[in-house]
Amino acid sequence: MNYWLMKSEPDEFSIDDLNKNNITAWEGVRNYQARNFMRDQMKKGDMVLFYHSSCKNVGIAGLAEVVKESHPDLTAQDKNSPYFDPKATVENPRWFMVSLKFVKKFSKILSLKEIKEDANLSEMIVIKKGNRLSITPVTKKDFNYILEITN
Repeated sequence: MNYWLMKSEPDEFSIDDLNKNNITAWEGVRNYQARNFMRDQMKKGDMVLFYHSSCKNVGIAGLAEVVKESHPDLTAQDKNSPYFDPKATVENPRWFMVSLKFVKKFSKILSLKEIKEDANLSEMIVIKKGNRLSITPVTKKDFNYILEITN
């Protein structure tokens, strides 16, 4: 099993939206490294820290699980989609996504400030200078520690 942190802007799609939908396709990722994580490494059963970004309360809001492995992100082929990519075709889809299932909303967001100040989480990619990736791997140790401090 692998562990991930996936960022979403809550005014676009929040942990509450995932809870309401129960399962959602993680569409619209247009960064090659993040795409490659989904396409090449994410597996059914992997656990995800759902992270709210670009908002007042930035941080980890809850948990999700990968329930469907990599499949083409068809929004790339939809001319009416904000995620349209004219180079994406049926034969060469270029962009991929996974589907996530809601697992749990934390009673309180584990803020970015708290993550940065916790020596036990000092190696998390999300706090590294210059990191802007929407999807990053998380170690099992960090994942388990986050579960401990958020329960």
